[in-house]
Amino acid sequence: MQVDVKLLRQEAAELTDRALEELLPSAETVPCSIHGAMRHSTFAGGKRLRPLLAYQAAATLAGSAPKGIEKLGAAIEMLHTYSLIHDDLPALDNDDLRRGKPTCHVAFGEAIAILAGDALQTRAFEVLASLECPPEATVQIISLIANAVGTVEGMIGGQVLDIESEHRKPTPSLVQAIHRAKTGALIRVSVVAGGVYAGANLQDVARLTLFGCRAGLAFQIVDDILDMTEDSAALGKTAGKDLATEKATWPAVFGLEQSRRDADRLIEEAFDALAPYGERAEPLKAVARYLVERKN
Repeated sequence: MQVDVKLLRQEAAELTDRALEELLPSAETVPCSIHGAMRHSTFAGGKRLRPLLAYQAAATLAGSAPKGIEKLGAAIEMLHTYSLIHDDLPALDNDDLRRGKPTCHVAFGEAIAILAGDALQTRAFEVLASLECPPEATVQIISLIANAVGTVEGMIGGQVLDIESEHRKPTPSLVQAIHRAKTGALIRVSVVAGGVYAGANLQDVARLTLFGCRAGLAFQIVDDILDMTEDSAALGKTAGKDLATEKATWPAVFGLEQSRRDADRLIEEAFDALAPYGERAEPLKAVARYLVERKN
């Protein structure tokens, strides 16, 4: 089955951006500064990979993306953007460039950037509460996503581990814990939430969770590799930051060549979890393959 990943990405980005345009307050809505900041970072040119994973996970189960799933994708993208705004702050990674544009605190000041991240998070959960799926599924999705952005093996917890690991000798267990939580958790939950929206049963959730865990870790390994091998213009963010701050990364522990092999192996293991879905899973698998073949 031939899959046009570029077309899938384009369609998912357009679907998500239309939803975001409707769901976020306009830049003219008072207080204008924070709404301008929220939009500055949200519409700075992100690839919308997490919504894409949610849509394709849903299509794997239902045959096509269910009605209204773009709200789920938009909420996930709001959460991702909130994490980037905060990650770039001077107190954390202190970065001036994101998606090829000035970071939120550079453009709007640190105080508004902090509040813009907070506002995107709260708006995301407001949107999740209004999803067009059965109430039981809505509650499950909210619970899964809240856990994935939280402190116990979630995004915030991973960020804390990442900060505390700077200038310390990285170990395999530490790097895996950081990657599984800081980046992997939101990728994993994007896949699982998409499946739940489409009516996933317990077996489906288990398979999608395994797929998302493997794909999420592979994604972050590739991110680590790109930080070492690509320049800032290609990445759309400051290259070489991981090395400069002595962060715990996969290549720092295993080297570049082993890291590339590990990313490929993880994607193959992710594919195994989707075997019961046959050809219906081919688009989702193609997206996962793109995660490890991308150059930015």
